Amino acid sequence: MYAIIKASGQQFKVKEGDIICFDKMGLEPKTEVEFKEVLAVNDGELKVGNPFVEGAVVKGEVINEGRDKKVIIFKKRRRKDSKVKRGFRRDFTRVRITSIA
Repeated sequence: MYAIIKASGQQFKVKEGDIICFDKMGLEPKTEVEFKEVLAVNDGELKVGNPFVEGAVVKGEVINEGRDKKVIIFKKRRRKDSKVKRGFRRDFTRVRITSIA
């Protein structure tokens, strides 16, 4: 059984027991989270919403919050003596999916 949910502007395919990193939600560890924007549910047969499946809820538990590895953005324009080096670290919330209903 799996579900496709919409969270933080992205779509995720989740199953029970999966650990997913979402954009930072600002929640404490062991907090219960509900995702009500469920686009599709497959429990033997595929149910697709228009745009969301009515009555479908995906529940999860926050494991922790953290910061990802640094990503380097390097731009160089050849023969122009122009280069830019920037970087950032993405904040995330790690969630364990507990149930799909």
